[in-house]
Amino acid sequence: MSAEIEIIDPSFADAVRPDSRLERLASPAIWAEGPVWLPDRDVVVFSDVKGNRMFAWSERKGLEIFRQPSNYNNGNTLDRQGRLVSCEHGRRCVSRTEPDGRITVLAEKFDGRRFNSPNDVVVKSDGSVWFTDPPYGIAGDDEGYKSESQIVGCWVYRLEPDGGRLEAAVVDVQRPNGLAFSPDESILYVADMSLVDFPRLGRRQITAYDLPEGGNPVNGRKLADIEPGIPDGFRVDREGRIFTSSDDGIQVVSPAGRLLGKIKVPERVSNCTFAGRNEDTLYITATTSLYRIRLAARGVQYSHLL
Repeated sequence: MSAEIEIIDPSFADAVRPDSRLERLASPAIWAEGPVWLPDRDVVVFSDVKGNRMFAWSERKGLEIFRQPSNYNNGNTLDRQGRLVSCEHGRRCVSRTEPDGRITVLAEKFDGRRFNSPNDVVVKSDGSVWFTDPPYGIAGDDEGYKSESQIVGCWVYRLEPDGGRLEAAVVDVQRPNGLAFSPDESILYVADMSLVDFPRLGRRQITAYDLPEGGNPVNGRKLADIEPGIPDGFRVDREGRIFTSSDDGIQVVSPAGRLLGKIKVPERVSNCTFAGRNEDTLYITATTSLYRIRLAARGVQYSHLL
C-alpha cells in the first residue's frame, strides 16, 4: 500500500487499490480550488481563486489557461446538461457557461440584496442548483473585491431549475463552504468552517441534513469534526463515503461520521472531484497544485453524463 494511504478502519481498504499512488500534475496556482471534470473533453478544470484565473489539465495537452480573468471564480460543477456552473467571487454570483461559450448569470441577489460571495455549488438530479455564500470574496481584495455584506447571514441557497424561485434553504450555519448530496439525495452535507473567523466558538464540522423530496433540509446535526484544519470542499462516492479536504490531505468519513482513512497530501487541501469513465480517479486541489490518485472507490457526480 502506498505511503500516502492511511487505513484507520478496515472498511476503507476496499476504497483503494494496491497500486493507488498520489501524483502531482501541476503547480500553477496561488490558491487552487473547485476542480470539475468535463467528460466530453476529458479535461479537469480548476480555479486559481487568488490568481483570478482558471486552468484546464488533460493527459493530451497538459496544463492550459481555461479562463483569465475569471472574476475570482471558486467552486464549479456541471448541471444535468453537462454545462459548467460556477461561483464567482468577483461578481458575487452563480453563473453558467453555455455551449457557445457565453456566460449567463443565474443568480446574483436574494430579496434584492447582493450575495456575499458564492463559494461552492452542486446540482441535484431535479436540476436545482444549490450553493453556499460565505464572505471570503468580500473580506479583502485577494479573492474578490472588499465590500460590506448586504445580507444578514451566510446561508445555503437553492435555485429552482431554469432560473426559477430562489430560496435560503439552510440558515443555521455560520460559514458554509463545500456541499454535496448522499448518493440517493436523501441527505445534504454542508461544510461549516467558521473556526477561521471565530477561533473560540467556531466550527470545523460537516453538518448533515435530511432532505425530504420536494422539501427543505431538516434535522441538521453534526456528522463529524474535521481536523487538523477545517473541511472545505468534498465529494461522496457510491458507497456514501465522504472524501473531504483537511490540512493533512483527504480524510474519508463514513455516512455515520466515522473517520475511515486518509489520503495524505503534502499541501493543504481545498477540494476534490471524482473523474474518468469509471469515476474512480480522484483529482485534488491543494494550495498551489493539482493532484491525482486512482482508487477503487467510484464517485457519483457525473454518472448521468456517462
